[in-house]
Amino acid sequence: MKLPVLFLRMLLLGGLLGVPARAANQPATPSPAAASAVTNAPPPPPTSLSGYVQDDKYKLRIGDRISFQIMEDGDPPRGFAVTDSGEINFPYVGRYAVKDKTCKEMSDLLKAELEKEYYYQATPILALDVANPVTGKIYLWGQVRSQGPLDLYVNETLTVGKAILKAGGFAEFANKKKVKLMRGTENSDQPRQSYELDMDEILDQGKSDKDMTVQPDDFIVVPSRIFKF
Repeated sequence: MKLPVLFLRMLLLGGLLGVPARAANQPATPSPAAASAVTNAPPPPPTSLSGYVQDDKYKLRIGDRISFQIMEDGDPPRGFAVTDSGEINFPYVGRYAVKDKTCKEMSDLLKAELEKEYYYQATPILALDVANPVTGKIYLWGQVRSQGPLDLYVNETLTVGKAILKAGGFAEFANKKKVKLMRGTENSDQPRQSYELDMDEILDQGKSDKDMTVQPDDFIVVPSRIFKF
């Protein structure tokens, strides 16, 4: 039996009106599988280390090793060592004195230099990789078994008496009562200071309170005994 044309039109119109149209800007509801895939998706990796807070306390020393990176280049960090002259030869800007400066201070300095000629905006990152355990040297001269420089290490408290023992002890003709500690250099603004220590008291009699702690660039001089004939 054929249905009237008017009745068919009413059915079609009713079906269309019964399905609400989705707003143009409303996202479609994802399927359970799609929702699960979105939930379990791994988080995006960090884009850079530009949020890294650089050390503003530790002062770089000769022999320290650092990593250097310019974030805008997208290259991995490169390793550098502080040379005996206290410098590092940086990309683009050349050699700069870094001794006694912090990573934060060097980063600020290099940023200004890089943005002068090479970058519209530069984000240099410096990080300490390995700190040199040697903080300086002292020097022993005269009647000790091993003359010459002696390394000072981080967290080491070295006295004149201990330094002499590390150098092998006194030589045969040492005058233990007249050991001199000389402090300061000729290039310093302060005059060189000289102290006399009696190592017979300090080492042989155990009066360690009369010993002195050494500092980098100190000289310890052990004179010879005077022989009377």
